[in-house]
Amino acid sequence: MTVRLTLLCAAARTERAVRFADDALDERALRRAEAAAGTLPQAGIVFTAPSRRCTGTAEALGWDAVTAQPALRDLDMGSWSGRTLDEIAATDASGLASWLTDPQAAPHGGESVEQICDRVAAWLDALPSDAGRVLAVVEQAVARATVVNALGAPHQAFWRIDVPPLSTVELTARNGRWNLRMAELPLSPRPPA
Repeated sequence: MTVRLTLLCAAARTERAVRFADDALDERALRRAEAAAGTLPQAGIVFTAPSRRCTGTAEALGWDAVTAQPALRDLDMGSWSGRTLDEIAATDASGLASWLTDPQAAPHGGESVEQICDRVAAWLDALPSDAGRVLAVVEQAVARATVVNALGAPHQAFWRIDVPPLSTVELTARNGRWNLRMAELPLSPRPPA
């Protein structure tokens, strides 16, 4: 059987500064998530990461019977939790540079890029082959790790994948092999000229 997995990156607060924190969504982010509510395929299994950002996105979508999945949690940022990227750059520039270039580095004492990629790979491998269509609201880091794993890319590719809030990543799996599936535009026939 084929597993069809759609990951929806959680909505994000509209503030400009990147902060490593699990803040609740603001009104604008909730409205954007609500607007996405009928655009996703129906699924037999629906997951969400346990963060307030992901569960808030799932609630705004109107999803019922959602299972919080600990394996889909965000990167553990250790001592950098709650801080902005600018604050970290000002106080631990070498640690930040190491974290952004070495997938095994965890200068914050939390989780490395390699560790999140391995965690997500284990979750993907554990999905039953008869799962059918699966939807999940995930963190950006989880979406990146999923693409890295599906493509068999080196962990260094993690930071080369942009995953905007409320974007989707679509994958299919058959016989233990994951494939990235690019989405199609819903084209309608052109009116006669």
